[in-house]
Amino acid sequence: MKADDVARYLRENPHFFEKYADMLAEIHVPHPHSGGAIPLSDRQLLTLREKNRALESRLAGLLQIGEENDAIGEKMHRLCLALLAAPDLQSLMTVLYLHLREDFAVPHSALRVWRSGRDAPWGKEEAAEFRPVGTELKRYAASLAQPYCGPSGLPEAAAWFGEGASHVRSVAHMALRDKDCFGMLALGSEDVLRFFPEMGTLYLKRLGGLASAALLRFL
Repeated sequence: MKADDVARYLRENPHFFEKYADMLAEIHVPHPHSGGAIPLSDRQLLTLREKNRALESRLAGLLQIGEENDAIGEKMHRLCLALLAAPDLQSLMTVLYLHLREDFAVPHSALRVWRSGRDAPWGKEEAAEFRPVGTELKRYAASLAQPYCGPSGLPEAAAWFGEGASHVRSVAHMALRDKDCFGMLALGSEDVLRFFPEMGTLYLKRLGGLASAALLRFL
């Protein structure tokens, strides 16, 4: 009889060891670590302990993720309150950049807003946020159904970071939308793994939506 036949028989007859309970004490199997023989019951106990350790490790990982999400949620809440309290667009821009840098630890951030025939609302036409943007970049921003994360392949967007552009190794791009795309928010990091293609983008998407709603109050 082959081993597969024995395994199939035991699966099909789960009450076998109830009838032959004494056999459990006679069966010895290899120890998973030492290589020596141990009773089957001891081997089952070791298996249960290993499964328990695996579950504890998984639970610890889930708790850590939960704590991290709570922390991010609290930061988003503080940013939302600060944006709501901003009395004008210039103050709003200052608050947004400040929270991204100090609360979210994003060293580089920039945004551009485009709406035809509109000057910078606080009368500073030279404001970087309202400088002309190329057609290719506008099309790129409009195509972002989800935030983009990874290396920056757009020289124009990379240049938004000014003197820090040469140090940026990873970026996140979020389209700013009303009914249509009217701008883009860019985040940059000197850590190549800060923004990577496989990362989750839920909070980045919420950040883009929050920034869009806040800006539209003054546009």
